[in-house]
Formats: sequence, C-alpha cells, structure tokens
Amino acid sequence: MPTAAPDGRPQLLVLRALALGDLLVAVPALHALRRAYPGHRLVYAAPGWLAGVVELVGGVELLPVPGLDQPLPCNPGNVDIAVNLHGKGPQSSQLLQAIGARAVLQHHGSFGDGPEWIEDMHERERWTRLLQWHGIDADPLECGLLTPARPTEFPGATVIHVGAAFASRLWPADRFAHVARHLSEDGHRVVFTGSAPERDRALEVCRRAGLPETAVLAGRVDLQAFAACVAGARLVISADTGAAHLASAYRRPSVVLFGPVGPERWGPPPGPHLVLTRPEVRLGDPFADRPDPALLAVSADDVLAAAERLDSA
Repeated sequence: MPTAAPDGRPQLLVLRALALGDLLVAVPALHALRRAYPGHRLVYAAPGWLAGVVELVGGVELLPVPGLDQPLPCNPGNVDIAVNLHGKGPQSSQLLQAIGARAVLQHHGSFGDGPEWIEDMHERERWTRLLQWHGIDADPLECGLLTPARPTEFPGATVIHVGAAFASRLWPADRFAHVARHLSEDGHRVVFTGSAPERDRALEVCRRAGLPETAVLAGRVDLQAFAACVAGARLVISADTGAAHLASAYRRPSVVLFGPVGPERWGPPPGPHLVLTRPEVRLGDPFADRPDPALLAVSADDVLAAAERLDSA
C-alpha cells in the first residue's frame, strides 16, 4: 500500500509539466480533484516558475519538475493516486507508472484504461472529460483562481500582453503600438506585460506608442503580481497566451487574438471576452517561424473596435 505524506494524508499527484496557459486550462480539473479527494494532499508536478499561480488555485502544492526527461522526484509507493493531465504519450504514462501509485487516472493506452483521446476538443473539456470517465464530477467552466493577497499597483489598467511562446502567435509590434496609443489617448492607463525575455519587445511597443517606459511591466514583476494586475484590469488584450487565460480566470474583459490554433481548442469560456481571428486563412502550424495568416488578418482597428465594444458593455 502507498505510504502517506509526512502530514499523514495520502498523496494525489497530478502531472502536467507544461507552461502557464496549460496550467490554467487544467484548473477546472484541479478543482474537481480537490473536491473529490478532500483528504488527500494534492500535488501538481510542473516547472518551478509556476509556483505563484499554482498557489492561487487553492489547496494545491507544486512539485517542481523540469519536464518529462527525468524521473519524478517521488519515492515509489509514496503516491496514492496519480493523474495524467499532461498528454496521451508513453513518456508521461511511464513516469507515472514508475512511482507505483495505487491508481492512475489517464486516457486509454498501453498502461491502462480510460477514455479514448479526441484530438479536436477544447483543452478544459479534455481534462474534465477524463475525470468524468473515471467517475469524478467536473465542470469545464470552473476556471476561477484566488485573487493574490498583494493588490496590484496598477488597478484599472488596460493590460496589453505583447508576447507569445512561438513566433506563429506574435501579432506585429506596430499594431500593438497603434492600439496602445489610441487607447491611451482615450483615457486608458496602458501597461505592457510579458516575460523577461519579452521585455525588449514590450519596450519597442511602448516606444512606438509614445508612452513612458514605466508602463512596461514585462520582466520586472513576478507571476503573482502579473496575475494581480490582470485580476484588477479594466481590459486585457493578448494573443492566445497565459495572459488571456488569466483574464478568463478573473472574468476581466479581454480581446484575444488567435493564429495557428483556433478558439475551439484554447478559447475563453462564456463571459466578457471577444475572440478575433480569420480561420479561413489559417495555416495551422503552431511552430512556424512567422505569424499565422489567421493572426495577421486581424487589424489594429479590429482590436480597437472590440475594445470599445467591451468597454461600453
């Protein structure tokens, strides 16, 4: 039998060793697991830099892992239940099998039974459907987070998130600048967010918009401060990134620009969110070295019109 955690509770380990957006679409499944196993210590295995947002899920601890290339840092037999929210491939399944859990909840495959994998499915629904198959009640729309304890220094700001993980989702800097300049002239307090590697791009957008460098938060606020900024935002404008999913979690008005992958896979839930894309010209390569035509077909005026619509709602 698996051993209990140091505090006496059995451990439930969830594997999803991916990025911020991947964590945020898994939040409904995490909420469902927390309810279904109230006596377990719920541990989320993912990169360590996500700690600030994992804390905001509530009742979930982070187990830092760099990816799937190394064994999970768990002694065999210390985990009662393991849940594969990472994917369907053998690598993630093998890592979970190696820790000797009493039960592993996963999709159908060579390591156990579960629902068949459906490729064209929204990510929130994919993981709640997995739990439902295993007898756990789960709601794909339950994507809320706790508000960070430290309030944002930028309440009511309009957040323009200039970055994206891949070039295929990078909307042109001059269009972001056009949007920022016009919104600032209309009375919005604009701030530019992004990761530390995206700071130069944020500075470029800021300069082109004619705004002070102090408006650039990219690279100088931690993940919880970023979440707090989004939670208190007047408006969020972003490509399909973690920033957009934070806006969904906090139900903040958002304009989300989609390129190679459509909103049917990663789009926001019902709420004050508008999606902009042109699916008829989509090439669909998420790893392309240039923005997808479906993203480039969205103009700065399209974004400004969507922002005005949300602002007047």
